[in-house]
Amino acid sequence: MIPKQFEHRPGHLVLIVDDVPENLAVLHDALDESGFTVLVANSGAAALERCAQAVPDIILLDAVMPGMDGFETCRQLRAQIATRHVPVIFMTGLTETEHVLAAFSAGGTDYVSKPVRQSEVLARIAAHLQTARLMNQARSALDAFGNATLAIGPRTGRIVWQTPLARQLMQNYFALPGTGQLADTPAELTAWLAATVEARRAGQDHPPLNVIQGAQRLIFSAADVNNQEQWMVVLREESDAAQVQALVALFKLTMREAEVLHWVIKGKTNRDIGDILGTSPRTVNKHLEHVFEKLGVETRTAAASLAMNKLRGSAEAGAMAASA
Repeated sequence: MIPKQFEHRPGHLVLIVDDVPENLAVLHDALDESGFTVLVANSGAAALERCAQAVPDIILLDAVMPGMDGFETCRQLRAQIATRHVPVIFMTGLTETEHVLAAFSAGGTDYVSKPVRQSEVLARIAAHLQTARLMNQARSALDAFGNATLAIGPRTGRIVWQTPLARQLMQNYFALPGTGQLADTPAELTAWLAATVEARRAGQDHPPLNVIQGAQRLIFSAADVNNQEQWMVVLREESDAAQVQALVALFKLTMREAEVLHWVIKGKTNRDIGDILGTSPRTVNKHLEHVFEKLGVETRTAAASLAMNKLRGSAEAGAMAASA
């Protein structure tokens, strides 16, 4: 009997991969009776073909099979964007530590020992489906609010999923020339994330990763590196244009007022700003008066301080939303 908190939606698609027909039959019947839609495969190659036709919600994978074993099958599943996020539960009679570690290193989510107990399998499936559902809800929320967030699998080092904005930023900064696509997780991101995890475990902070491209910067901040399923990373792009747009949104400024405030934050004088924007210092001062009024301050120092705090708070709010 599945606990009520682990009940699943009827029709969840489960793929069972095992080269022993009797094992397939027993698990198929148990899952079918519990309301799952079941696919079966008797080899690693067949499993990959099934996933290409229909992406399952969860996979039960035999570790030891002739030809392509379960470990290699799992690695290939994790290498495909469509199946990277699918929970994989290994079924194995190899319970020694090295084999368990091999399962997790290949990208496995969990494992059960053979002979498989149906009640245990059903409970684990339901638990992992619930976790996957919550993660999907979080991804949908991040997508809806236009956050640039990605998740990396701790065991594989691969990007498990990313919001549309994060995908665009990653392509802009790391795509292979002439392809527009990423070959893999960038080495500098992997190295930074490993150092961040090590620092967090030691109770220390680790600075964000800055990737500079011309006048623009892509900044990576670790939102959650304690989760064993996936590490959450928030991305934000900083540039003169991006900061100006942020100031417009935060303070309801006109574009020119935001440009003036941006250069005030940079420490420029009215004459400097006039030269940059192609206008007179007097006109700059008029815009600045409007900025002071909208921000509720009286000096350029106070305006710069308030604006920087708001910009920083906006970035931190994005990171908190990603880790929630």
